Amino acid sequence: MGTEITLDVAGMSVTYSKNRRGIDHGSIFQEGDRQAIKSAQLDYEWYEEEGDDPTPSEMAFTRALKDVVPRLELLGFNLERVRREYDAVAQNWLEERRSLEDDDSEPIPDLMSFAEFLSFATTHPLGGLDDTFVSGSDDASDEKIQGRFAGTQFVRIPNFRSYDIQAYSERSFFGAVVGILDPYSVLRLLAEAKANEGAPVVWQYGPLVQAGWAIEREFVPRARRSETFLIATEGSSDVHILKHALALLRPGIADFFRFIDVSESHPFSGTGNLVKFAEGLAKIDVQNQIVFVFDNDAEGLEAHQRLSTLILPELLPVRWTPS
Repeated sequence: MGTEITLDVAGMSVTYSKNRRGIDHGSIFQEGDRQAIKSAQLDYEWYEEEGDDPTPSEMAFTRALKDVVPRLELLGFNLERVRREYDAVAQNWLEERRSLEDDDSEPIPDLMSFAEFLSFATTHPLGGLDDTFVSGSDDASDEKIQGRFAGTQFVRIPNFRSYDIQAYSERSFFGAVVGILDPYSVLRLLAEAKANEGAPVVWQYGPLVQAGWAIEREFVPRARRSETFLIATEGSSDVHILKHALALLRPGIADFFRFIDVSESHPFSGTGNLVKFAEGLAKIDVQNQIVFVFDNDAEGLEAHQRLSTLILPELLPVRWTPS
């Protein structure tokens, strides 16, 4: 049967892989999020009989949804991005339906606006949805699985096909209905419900590693280098102050920011040198995400205005597509 690895929120899977690591979700977690969690994939009676410690098989990353949101935002998953994605999904669905239309086709439904979809996704807190496993594939079982959603017409949600829904409980059915977007977009959407703020986001890798389908070093937290922002300042003291401020005030996202090494001396100290550094990077088409910080004085304002005239490289976001 193999071993699954999922990214869950409040026990509801938003994406999964089988017999391999699949998508790397390390960027939405930090090292402090690593801990052992009970797993439905483990036979605890066997561990008890053998006198073995299940902890290695329980290892996971877990973080409250409200604490995942700032990291999602830095990865580009803000509400505006989610809205654009929903509109694109809706438009593609409409074009597909229109291309298949004939005289016998049913009228194309008026799809939900993004505001309506957001309202639907946040009206039903995850913790209040029944997660009791329901077996069977008859009509009675389907009705139990759908729970409060039984009889609801979902034709106004793009890509909804009742025959494609693979669910075993009310909560998993809801996840399948709203899961028409990128999994990170789904997380960002669900975070808009205040009742979901404390919902645990879990990426449990222990069962997969212990089954031999992956190795533990594949599961590394922290923002990846391509996802970080390089902060360039005028002086060394600025670097130390900003580093300390991030560690003190925003530790949950501090790993998204890097600084120029000033351990020996600042390589581009002063306003003029920092401007030349920026101009040089623009000319060689550097693709890094860089933030230039100038002092709030006349010289800094002039430098900011000068940099505002530069033609900067266009960064094209790279993002995986859920399979």
